[in-house]
Amino acid sequence: MALPERDSTRFKEHADTEFGRWGDGWQTRRKRSPGHDWCVIRLGVQGLIRGFNVDTSYFVGDHAPRVSIQAANYEEDKQPEIPQREVRTGAAATPEEFEAIAELKSSDWNHLVPMTELEPGTPASSHNYFPVSSQQRWTHVRLNIFPDGGIARLRVYGTGQKDWTASDPTEPSDLVTIAYGGACVGFSNAHFGHPNNIIGVGQAKSMADGWETARRLDRPPVLESDENGVLLVPGCEWAVFRLAHPGIITQIEIDTKLFKGNSPDSCKLDGCILTTQEEEDMVRQNWDLPGHKWKPLLLVTKLNPDETHLLDSLTPELQDVITHVRFTITPDGGVRRLRLRGFPSSICLLRPREKPAMRFSVKAGFRSNL
Repeated sequence: MALPERDSTRFKEHADTEFGRWGDGWQTRRKRSPGHDWCVIRLGVQGLIRGFNVDTSYFVGDHAPRVSIQAANYEEDKQPEIPQREVRTGAAATPEEFEAIAELKSSDWNHLVPMTELEPGTPASSHNYFPVSSQQRWTHVRLNIFPDGGIARLRVYGTGQKDWTASDPTEPSDLVTIAYGGACVGFSNAHFGHPNNIIGVGQAKSMADGWETARRLDRPPVLESDENGVLLVPGCEWAVFRLAHPGIITQIEIDTKLFKGNSPDSCKLDGCILTTQEEEDMVRQNWDLPGHKWKPLLLVTKLNPDETHLLDSLTPELQDVITHVRFTITPDGGVRRLRLRGFPSSICLLRPREKPAMRFSVKAGFRSNL
């Protein structure tokens, strides 16, 4: 990785290495040859880039004075083989590494941020934000620093976007994942974790990477259940998601792994079709949508803690195309992941619109200098 993925930078006063002062980021040697330093990064997901944050925290007197950012898009079956750099401090790229990366012709990629001066890494000026208005999908970025110096973090903000025309029509896709453009557009409670987490990329490493609500205070003093073992309680929590693409959901995966004493007792899933204007109206009304609008995708189902539940949707029989889902948990608790697999449809109800920005994680990279 060209830059660390940790959320916050660290500073160790008087900490030195054999190559100089210890720094939590990417720092190059003082350049004594023609050119400038750069690194190539593969984004965590393909998508639209809405902006960058070039963070120079704690790099005072040795931050990169100028930066530019370029980008390229490679379709999944044409992803270039980027040679993996070893994690070795104090060494520039080898001639063999330069030769391999030269095939990308990254110096010719589109410029999203022209050469711009950066502020030093003081608390008041360390975050350098750059908005991006491009409507193209991107998979890789190239960070150029001029001529050398240090960068603590690079944040790439945007929304995932899948090329659905390239999908295999016989293979179901996760229609709600944030990697393809799904997003949470409303929820009742997110005390310990946001619902967007459960449609995230990959598996959660901890409960903090899931959706967990506060304990409901309207639970009765003594709990009772029905004949199916489902708790009889008055309240529930919910989250509404816009699918990445309208479609028919055939399989539902609800993962409560890691939630051993705080998973929900039961859940259900409903779907509906909404236009962009209707969604905006519902956001303003806190999703007070008439009940008849929702169609059941999964009836009330008992959940087990610390388990992955694979469930069939009701939609294969109904053949209902939906654009939004409401995931309801009773009475409260936490869920690690929600996967809604199915097939995209050709319905054309939603105009292109902005989706809440996510931060693309760094997956792999190549750097010219350490």
